[in-house]
Amino acid sequence: MPNPSWLTQLNAEVIACTRCPRLVEYREKIAREKRRAYRDCKYWGRPVPGFGDPNARVLVLGLAPGAHGSNRTGRPFTGDASGKFMYPVLHETGFASQPDAFERNDGLQLKDLYITAAVRCAPPDNKPLPQELANCAPYLDREVDSLTQIKVVVALGKIGFDAYLNYVRRRAQLASKKPYLFQHGANYKMPDGKTLLASYHPSNQNTQTGKLTRPMFVSIFKEAARIADS
Repeated sequence: MPNPSWLTQLNAEVIACTRCPRLVEYREKIAREKRRAYRDCKYWGRPVPGFGDPNARVLVLGLAPGAHGSNRTGRPFTGDASGKFMYPVLHETGFASQPDAFERNDGLQLKDLYITAAVRCAPPDNKPLPQELANCAPYLDREVDSLTQIKVVVALGKIGFDAYLNYVRRRAQLASKKPYLFQHGANYKMPDGKTLLASYHPSNQNTQTGKLTRPMFVSIFKEAARIADS
C-alpha cells in the first residue's frame, strides 16, 4: 500500500535534511569510504526515514541509523547486527512479515508497527549531540502526531526513551521527566494516553554480552501486542 500523503511529504523532507553539519559530513564520509565487507554496495548516505504501518498501534523509537546498517541500506534496522536480532523477534510476535531484513526492497512488511528514531542520521560513536536531537525533534513531532492509532511506544535505549518523554513535554502534557526512570521492562501510562515500554537497545554491545537476551526482547513485544489489543 502506498504511504499517505503526509508521510510521503515528511519522508521527502527528512531525506533532504542538512540541518546538522557534523552528521552530514559523517554520514557522507562513511558512504564514500565504506566498510570492506560492503565495498561493492552503494551506500544510502542520507537521513533515514521511518518505516512501517501508518495505521500501527505500536511505535518503536530507536536511537539513530547505524553507520554501516541503515546508513548503507536506507531503512531502519536493516543490514546490521541490531536488525538481525530485532526482526526475527518482530516476526515471531506477529509484527513483521519475515524474519530477515537485508535491503529496502527485500519484501519485508510491518503490520501494526512503525519504526522511527530520535535522530535520522548516523552519528559518530552512536552519540548524537543535544543540538542534533533538537534539530530532529520536529520530524518526530510531526510523525507521532500523524500516527493517530498509536497506543504503545517501545523505546529502545535511554535516548529513545528520553526522546519520547521530550515529545510529550513539547506537547505540554508532562510537567517533569523525573517520575519516569529508564530500565528494561519499565511500563508507564503516559498523560497522552499511550503506554511507554522501555527496552535495552538491541545493539551488539547489549546482545553479545547477554544484557539483552532474545526472551527478554520477545517479552517486550508480546506485552506491546497485549496492550495494543486491550
